[in-house]
Amino acid sequence: MTSPIDKLIYALGKLPGVGERTATRLAFFLLKSSKQISRDLSEALKDLHEKIKLCQVCCNITQENPCRICSDTRREAHLICVVEEPSDVTAVEKTSSFRGRYHVLHGALSPLDGIGPDDLKVKELLERLKDGGPKELILATNSNVEGDATAFYLSRLFKPLGVRITRLASGIPVGGELEYLDASTLAKALEQRREMS
Repeated sequence: MTSPIDKLIYALGKLPGVGERTATRLAFFLLKSSKQISRDLSEALKDLHEKIKLCQVCCNITQENPCRICSDTRREAHLICVVEEPSDVTAVEKTSSFRGRYHVLHGALSPLDGIGPDDLKVKELLERLKDGGPKELILATNSNVEGDATAFYLSRLFKPLGVRITRLASGIPVGGELEYLDASTLAKALEQRREMS
């Protein structure tokens, strides 16, 4: 029979970035801590799966339906930023420079992993575009093979609908020095160069 501490170490060890040593350290921390910390953690984990759902409009995670961003009438409804994961919405929101709405795909195309268009929230995005509201899609997928393939697929799929399709620029970060950049970042920056005005 497995002890409660072994069960906890095993469960914590399944979290990304948590190895056996870290899981053990966390388990013994919880064991030594007040019971209230364990109760709070347990309650938060329970609420995570009972109270969080997907927004019926943008597929972001939310407690209310539609989510607060989709419900905000001050947001620009004609502008949709398409991202791979809910955490990407948080990253874009932290910039305080985007006032449009979002669509969360919940992944990226990856044929090697068996992830195709039907495994993503593409149909839901297509439904939003059929309503005729959005005028521009900003494809903010990751700048890697899967993200680029997803952006390419979406641009080919939605271009015939007359929607403006844009992609986030990638390349040299602000304050970056050329000598410290990796070759692929510098190549992207050269490829996506633009006219100086």
